[in-house]
Amino acid sequence: MADEPTRLIGESDLFRGLEPEACRQLAACGRERRLRKREVLFFEGNRGVAVFLLLEGRVGLTKAAADGGEVSIRTIKPGESFAEVILFEQDRYPVTAAALTASRALSFARADLLRLLDHRPFRNAFIAALMRKQRYLAERVRHLASCGVEERLSAFLREQFGEGESITPGLSKKDVAAAIGTTPETFSRLLRRLGRRRLLFWRGKTLCIAPAFWERFQAVGRFQA
Repeated sequence: MADEPTRLIGESDLFRGLEPEACRQLAACGRERRLRKREVLFFEGNRGVAVFLLLEGRVGLTKAAADGGEVSIRTIKPGESFAEVILFEQDRYPVTAAALTASRALSFARADLLRLLDHRPFRNAFIAALMRKQRYLAERVRHLASCGVEERLSAFLREQFGEGESITPGLSKKDVAAAIGTTPETFSRLLRRLGRRRLLFWRGKTLCIAPAFWERFQAVGRFQA
């Protein structure tokens, strides 16, 4: 039976499809990182030294805006990788990554990954996995660009936590608002509107969701990597 790092690598969004030996090679060079809530893993503009695979928790990716604020790019969930751009396009991180909850990640040194990419079988499998991820992200952006804020909330919750009648996100309302690309004020208004209709409301740290909420947007957020 594969050890935990090898198994998690083989089940991840980016490395799924790699041969077992390639997964073992990756696991051998992986290093575990534990992050406290709000701890920054790397800042936008830092030299890129590692690619990451999230094992537990949630990590938010943000980018500096022209007005001095931050724009939420993506919320990473367990099984997803990030910062792969430093392998091919640029040697600095294009975003800031910070833990939204207590989290655990595997880091893979850029030098180690580039060394593995010198081997053709690993390189071919890795590039194929990257292409699958690019198609997934392109479709996701295209689909969500035409969605309203309620649809984006539905897609985010379904993608991050699956459909259910109760979810404990472990994220603040501000973090959820940023993840779906809206302001906290707009998100609060949406919550009040959905609460009045008994479709979705917070009870303590738990989000209670009526089946009718999921039925409204059945297709949103269902993408295959």
